[in-house]
Amino acid sequence: MNRLQVLDGWRGISILLVLAGHLFPLGYQQFQFNGPVAAAGMAIFFILSGFLITNVLLKDQNIPKFLIRRFMRIVPLAWLVLVITFMFSEASTHEIISTIFFYTNWEPMGLIAPTSHFWSLCVEVQFYIIIALLVVFLKQKAFYLLPILCISITFYRYYNDVQIAINTYYRVDEILAGCTLALFYKYGTDKIKCKIDKLPTLFLLLMLIASAHPVTEFLNYLRPYIAALLIASTIFNQRDTWLTKVLKGKLLFYIATTSYAVYIIHGGLRYTWLAEGDVIEKYLKRPLFLLVTFGLAHISTKYYESYWINIGKKLSNKTTRKSIS
Repeated sequence: MNRLQVLDGWRGISILLVLAGHLFPLGYQQFQFNGPVAAAGMAIFFILSGFLITNVLLKDQNIPKFLIRRFMRIVPLAWLVLVITFMFSEASTHEIISTIFFYTNWEPMGLIAPTSHFWSLCVEVQFYIIIALLVVFLKQKAFYLLPILCISITFYRYYNDVQIAINTYYRVDEILAGCTLALFYKYGTDKIKCKIDKLPTLFLLLMLIASAHPVTEFLNYLRPYIAALLIASTIFNQRDTWLTKVLKGKLLFYIATTSYAVYIIHGGLRYTWLAEGDVIEKYLKRPLFLLVTFGLAHISTKYYESYWINIGKKLSNKTTRKSIS
């Protein structure tokens, strides 16, 4: 549907928030917002991921097809970057294996500096496996379990006093909130959708950033739901506002198409010459850093990732034909 073009805009905004949080000074001491801004970007990304994955599986519950396409989207670039990283770093066997197989965000942590941001890939991949198993064993009933799991994870975080973490069992409620949004998008009443449509989107964005700041305490536990409402306030929007025009714009669409590569590549570049030096030197290099990041991301998206994505489509189509025959 045309109004879902806004999702590309939000994907573009999510990576821009992550870059801002990782690369630029945002506040000072207790009023420092680098972490909250980056976390807000990741929350938006996870909501989008849960929303889109659930929409895909509601339409087609071919699990081999789903897993092949998702893994061929994520794994090739991630592994390429890992190979390059391990060539120039002294990683232990545990760090190498746990990163390659996407469980490095579980204790004992196997994160290494140039690929420490891969924790989010671990959350994603582990969720793919979880939802695939749920659909295999529970079929359509699996989807109705997702909102319950979402609330349960949030209560689990609250019980253990964990406002934010990179472990899947503490962070997956952000993806599950996106899944819940997808269910509401399909089955929710028009009356409630109209009320959500009237929510102030920019205020929700500020609330989302605040919900990732330690000062706000309890608000941190509501972060998945604030992020879901933020996205919902635009996907249920029937009006052509300035914000929806921006979200549907070509610039954010382009950034969205390269966002995965930008995310993967920028993390490693933070440990190169492009990010070295004193404070002034580092920030003077930022334009060059961004130019190199987006340049490499463009090449990766257009030539490398597209190659593997097409292979994934061909392989998944074979599984579809076999299941039909």
